[in-house]
Amino acid sequence: MNNGLRRTVAAAAVVSLGLALASCGSAKESSGGGGSSGSASGSAGGGSTVGAVRIGLLLPETKTTRYEQFDRPLIEKKIKELAPQAQIDYYNANENATTQQTQVDTALTKGDKVLILDAVDAKSIQSSVQKAHDAGVKVIAYDRLAQGPVDAYVSFDNKKVGQLQGQALVDAVGDKAGSGSIIMINGSPTDPNAADFKAGAHSAIDGKLKIGKEYDTPNWDPNNANQEASAAITAIGGPNVVGVYSANDGMAAGIATALKAAGLSVPLTGQDAQLDGVQRILVGTQTMSIYKPFKPETDIAAQMAVTFAQGKPLDSALVPVTVTNGSGNQVPANLITPVVLTKDNIKTTVVADGLYTVDQICTPDYADACKAAGLQ
Repeated sequence: MNNGLRRTVAAAAVVSLGLALASCGSAKESSGGGGSSGSASGSAGGGSTVGAVRIGLLLPETKTTRYEQFDRPLIEKKIKELAPQAQIDYYNANENATTQQTQVDTALTKGDKVLILDAVDAKSIQSSVQKAHDAGVKVIAYDRLAQGPVDAYVSFDNKKVGQLQGQALVDAVGDKAGSGSIIMINGSPTDPNAADFKAGAHSAIDGKLKIGKEYDTPNWDPNNANQEASAAITAIGGPNVVGVYSANDGMAAGIATALKAAGLSVPLTGQDAQLDGVQRILVGTQTMSIYKPFKPETDIAAQMAVTFAQGKPLDSALVPVTVTNGSGNQVPANLITPVVLTKDNIKTTVVADGLYTVDQICTPDYADACKAAGLQ
């Protein structure tokens, strides 16, 4: 983990959070795109009761493995550490913006006082954010910066993510830059992060690599990315493709399949350090990924939520910067520094941080590559 990330985590850790919250609550598994809640008895803060406090956690989809495997359990765990009696209502919109708007309504009806919101569509959710604001409910934009009167935002430096991806592609293509074109496959047009990744990538790529085809991919769908890559390879001509920019690992999986079908072995970027992405990096079918350690982000979101639930303002150590969202609102924010993941630092990043074990990565198909990389 780099020094910038250490400083961010250390700053977040100094926030003083009392634990005098009481309610019934623990989250249970929800079905489909609905919400869930649970209950627990007792009270925090030496038995004192401050009243029922509910926190709503609204995540956008399940196709990207991070949300159910990491974001949700880590956020819920940290909230329960900080406020054992807080109740957590969980919702997943399954990529449907209208569903998420309905889920916000449900959360407000249930009495949630703080919402941790990762928007499916940052623009269309604005009316729901406004509704929450008017009801006195705090909204934390998580990972994606929603529009409307958002109270706080935690994510990574998304333009920096794109810059790192773009520079990695430039470096990997190297002296082949003049002999062909790259394909750019960006994220969803409804995700403001995707626009930041795209802008950052262009800042590194423009003038250095020729872009043959470029796409914005609805819902970050790997199948769409596969089709886009196949169409681009056909249009440009396989021998003329010198690299592919993929905004994340999920889409990189679809793109890697298209490259293999075309008999191409060219640099390919990614993001999120998904397990299959790490394995592709080991065998050379993906060049790099962006590792965004989930725990610092989830911990900060939980700390923000509990602080708001206690009726306290956020300390400047927790929100050291201010950003402007798409509706022009100034939002206190915490932006964490991302890390470039390559074959050379798998052991010191995702393994050392406990994201994956060596056994999870080094299945039989990847045993030789793992030995070559010093993982076994």
